[in-house]
Amino acid sequence: MTNHFDVLIIGAGISGISAAYHLKTDSPNQTFAILEGRKNIGGTWDLFKYPGIRSDSDMYTLGFSFRPWTNPKSIADGPSILQYLKDSVKDYGLEEHIKYEHKVAKANWSSEAGLWTVTNTLGDGSSVDYTCKFLFLCTGYYNYDQGFTPDFKGIDSFNGQIIHPQKWPEDLDYAGKKVVVIGSGATAITLIPSMADTAGHVTMLQRSPTYIVSSPSEDKMANFFNRVLPHKWAYTMTRWKKISLGRFFYWYAKAYPKKMANTMIKGVEKELGDQYDLKKHFTPRYNPWDQRVCMAPDSDFFKVLKSKKASVVTDHIDSFTSKGIALQSGEELEADIIITATGLELTLFGKIDLSVDGKKIEPANTVTYKGMMFSDVPNLAQAFGYTNASWTLKCDLTSQYVCRLLNLMEEKNYKQCTPKQNNPDLELLPWVDFNSSYFLRYVDILPKQGAELPWKLKQNYFADRKMIGKGKLEDGFMEFT
Repeated sequence: MTNHFDVLIIGAGISGISAAYHLKTDSPNQTFAILEGRKNIGGTWDLFKYPGIRSDSDMYTLGFSFRPWTNPKSIADGPSILQYLKDSVKDYGLEEHIKYEHKVAKANWSSEAGLWTVTNTLGDGSSVDYTCKFLFLCTGYYNYDQGFTPDFKGIDSFNGQIIHPQKWPEDLDYAGKKVVVIGSGATAITLIPSMADTAGHVTMLQRSPTYIVSSPSEDKMANFFNRVLPHKWAYTMTRWKKISLGRFFYWYAKAYPKKMANTMIKGVEKELGDQYDLKKHFTPRYNPWDQRVCMAPDSDFFKVLKSKKASVVTDHIDSFTSKGIALQSGEELEADIIITATGLELTLFGKIDLSVDGKKIEPANTVTYKGMMFSDVPNLAQAFGYTNASWTLKCDLTSQYVCRLLNLMEEKNYKQCTPKQNNPDLELLPWVDFNSSYFLRYVDILPKQGAELPWKLKQNYFADRKMIGKGKLEDGFMEFT
């Protein structure tokens, strides 16, 4: 059985919903379907169930450009975000385009036919093929099947429970128990204040500190705008304010890293006073925005530290023991439950086996075009958000670009579009200028980017909006046939 669409969108999370909306609105002549491997929409926001799951970007930029966020909370919880996505699917008539439990296993481009053949494994174990003219990957960047857990020595000797947040048991009882959370990223900073009131005590065990800043969970100006203006106007004004401020702080952090670092650490000192050794526990070894900055809405993380319901230990793990974790300093942390908030397994192309005319695509041998397409790979785009701002900002731009591209191809009867990198002297750089461990672990398998446009992505919404949203489509780098 073979089914044909002009465009196949892979994934029904934030980026897939954005792609579907824009295709329906901006390219109404294109038929499309969304192939979703799971039983529900939402991606990240349906997958993760750990306590306190929330956004780490404000919802005025994590929300879609086309749908106002009207909830008073700027930093929103997971269920509210998932409901926003469900409402978007319903209100824009996208449900009829989604095919659930269609897990894409492989896709091959045939130059002769000018089509992708996409093979899906269905929920009942059977297989079905689809064909399409254009393949739009909205699969995110991490492995949905499992998170990353280091090979800890003696891990099997621990008598308690070991849980990765990506596989959180919804019936987990941690009331009154000693909990150790390994990690200091966004997941740990979210989990600890959410668990602290119920658990006996929660300890965050980190190898090295992370930048953590307090931020109000509500934007008073945005809520005022929402009371006195139409929601669309209020949302647009707040969105541009958030984008501009976010861009300014990122620029300032890169231009004046020491000043920004001092400002952030003084913010922690204001929260905790002399309760902690700031240099040891809250002064990172890297500059601000070399990795993502963690957010503590309404100072919730610092409040549970001050209340003594939670604590921070900075040390290296020697081994797991029957009672907890032995540290290299000689101390042992006793625990009933250990949570390995140790990151994600990065994966590209959603673990889909991609090929062109039967030859497997090796991402490391490609150069990214405008941060969304790949050299010598025809009629394929991937939505990938920003590392220094909201995910959705870049995904919305990508969706708009794909629609412009498809409209041009329809107008001029082009069948194939392929980014061609023919400059042997182009300096190649890492795919992203980012030092988070979940990128560094996989740098050898990731695509490259070039040192100049259009092979370089500036991670700057204003510059990208000009290049991606309004830039020339027939630019000499994209080959149309």
